[in-house]
Amino acid sequence: MEVISLFQVGDYIFYPLQGAGVIEAIEEKEILGEKQQYYVIKMPISKMQVLIPIGKVKKSRIRLISDLLTLENVLHIFHHGQTDTNLSMKERFKINTEKLKTGNIKEGAEVVRDLMRINKNKALNSTEKQMLESARKIFISELGLIKGITENQATDLLNNKVS
Repeated sequence: MEVISLFQVGDYIFYPLQGAGVIEAIEEKEILGEKQQYYVIKMPISKMQVLIPIGKVKKSRIRLISDLLTLENVLHIFHHGQTDTNLSMKERFKINTEKLKTGNIKEGAEVVRDLMRINKNKALNSTEKQMLESARKIFISELGLIKGITENQATDLLNNKVS
């Protein structure tokens, strides 16, 4: 069973709503009587191993992690971009959920930035607190892999960028 794969073992990838990880292997497995090839992905932030059928990778929006130049541009926007404070919590939650589903590093960073800024001025409700914590972990996971730094160093870098 030969399947052409988009990624190779050792590639650093980003999985929307899960975070950044590394492809450890490509294995054929039989699940529910069906043999398929799977990417075996180690997700350091959640300390999990994820199996994704190669045939479903495009639908899952998995991508290679961003490059350093893209990250620097995103961090600039993260630090200097505007936060729309006129949205209701319900509107903001809907927009932020859609942004996170895209898997786009810029959109994920905007969610983190905006929720962190709003949280400084007024406590977030429990749903948005959970969203902020999850989005922060996901953003930090990619930031750390791009820069080759630890989770703590990435957290420090992120915390020093919000104004």
